[in-house]
Amino acid sequence: MKRRNIHIFLLSIFLVQTFFLGATTGEVLPISHNAGLRGSSHTLHYKQRQLLYYTDHHGSRGVTVTAAGSLVFENPRLRSAYTALQAWKRAMVSDPWDQTSNWVGSDVCKYTGVFCAQAPDDPSVQTVAGIDLNHADIAGFLPEELGLLLDIALFHINSNRFCGKVPKSFNKLKLLFELDLSNNRFAGEFPDVVLQLPALKFLDLRFNEFEGKVPKELFDKDLDAIFINHNRFSFQLPDNFGKSPVSVIVLANNNFHGCVPASLGNMSKNLNELVLAHNGFHSCLPKEIGMLKNVRLFDVSHNRVVGELPKEIVEMESLEQLNVAHNMLRGTIPEGQELLAEKAKAENLFAMQIGFV
Repeated sequence: MKRRNIHIFLLSIFLVQTFFLGATTGEVLPISHNAGLRGSSHTLHYKQRQLLYYTDHHGSRGVTVTAAGSLVFENPRLRSAYTALQAWKRAMVSDPWDQTSNWVGSDVCKYTGVFCAQAPDDPSVQTVAGIDLNHADIAGFLPEELGLLLDIALFHINSNRFCGKVPKSFNKLKLLFELDLSNNRFAGEFPDVVLQLPALKFLDLRFNEFEGKVPKELFDKDLDAIFINHNRFSFQLPDNFGKSPVSVIVLANNNFHGCVPASLGNMSKNLNELVLAHNGFHSCLPKEIGMLKNVRLFDVSHNRVVGELPKEIVEMESLEQLNVAHNMLRGTIPEGQELLAEKAKAENLFAMQIGFV
């Protein structure tokens, strides 16, 4: 699946009103530190590092936001955004490329990585619609104040060093369409707060330290893409796995186990790519994979799958890449699929990898 250009997609998100709910505003306060955080810059830095690990029962890490009376904002929503972004800046302990050095003053729409657009419920109001701090190598955590970004549609922070957990306040982001937290240092259980995001279509949690079970409710959500590979999830895929309407789902490099569920045959309408590699799946491949008429990529390599390669694979008429290597399969490639492989190879489109090791 090709990733959309954030600038073009951002504007299209706000033009398509059907994806959005009404946004609300709230009065906010400007930024200051608690009395316990006042002191030398060295002490402040040390305190901030401590805040990465210690929270109270509300999830707060001690950051308080207050306002300078001299600041003037175009509207209350930008004032709220200022509060959220300043709290986040206080929660960053390392910004080696100075991506947030211009996060100063009331014009938040000029902050690096911050994108504004017309509010979906009121075109006369300018609001923060997206965050893109990809590949910034910033270290820190996500403060609860980010829940003030009520109009945000895109939140992209891949390839940084953010740690801790996803704030519970994210449940207020009712317009959030794309959430990309990949390649960071988030840990703990699956962030259930993403299940409370009604507009979410794209979820990317790959390359983190999440662990435990993935809630079965994830596969009931109306998502287009799920990337949760390269974590420490460990459980058996639930029976409702096949209810997911995704076009792409990547579960590789975890510890999923049990059978590859036969319910995946119900995903035939939308599914284009399914990657289950490097897990602990066992038993046989279900014959229902033949129902996946639109799948171009199917990868179940490096598991413990046994038995015959289903002859129904020949019915996967859109298949371009099939990888079942490093399992315990036996038999031969079904004749029809072998012909498809030769044809596709000639067109330099197909990578067939069969392994019985």
